[in-house]
Amino acid sequence: MIAFLLSAGAMSVGLPAQAQPSAADVARATERCEQEVAETIRRMRGRDAKEVQLVASRRVLTPQADDETAIRGEGRYRAAGGAGVSFTYGCSYSAANDSTSGVVFRETGGQRASAEKPFDPDLTNVSPQACESAAAAALKKLHPRVGRINFGSDSRSVQPGENGRVELVGAGSVERAQGMNLIPFSYRCEVDPRSGRVVAVSTKE
Repeated sequence: MIAFLLSAGAMSVGLPAQAQPSAADVARATERCEQEVAETIRRMRGRDAKEVQLVASRRVLTPQADDETAIRGEGRYRAAGGAGVSFTYGCSYSAANDSTSGVVFRETGGQRASAEKPFDPDLTNVSPQACESAAAAALKKLHPRVGRINFGSDSRSVQPGENGRVELVGAGSVERAQGMNLIPFSYRCEVDPRSGRVVAVSTKE
């Protein structure tokens, strides 16, 4: 069994009757979370992950504070060679900025779950602050008149990268120019864990 942390039919919604979200809110939260889960699996498994399917009947939505919804469920993808791999997943969706965070998937069955070693990197030299500084610099290049840039420390997560590197991912908000509304963004840094050097950085608004 293996877990990855990534700085969103029939369904069960764990809410009291008076706190039920609207159908539109449920649909949006489900869409954003499941989209991010599927993209995370494809990104981490590459060509090994085909036909990612999420089971609607196993989906559970639970309200959190500050207009956030926790979503968890189960799914399956087809690995190389045709073997099926089952997994559970979870994520948080923020209606305030239409973003997901805390994406997790855990493989529970199939060849990969039994053969894969746990992801346990040495993070001694890995600095979230260095990653955020690099992300801020990238945003400033895109928006020369940028105002505020905020990072959400609770959205940070670590996942395996290529060639022994690790990836730091997270989310924040940016004021593209003074007086403009804050826009949510996500960022990703590829870091060499031995030196702590940020090898690559990307942002997505």
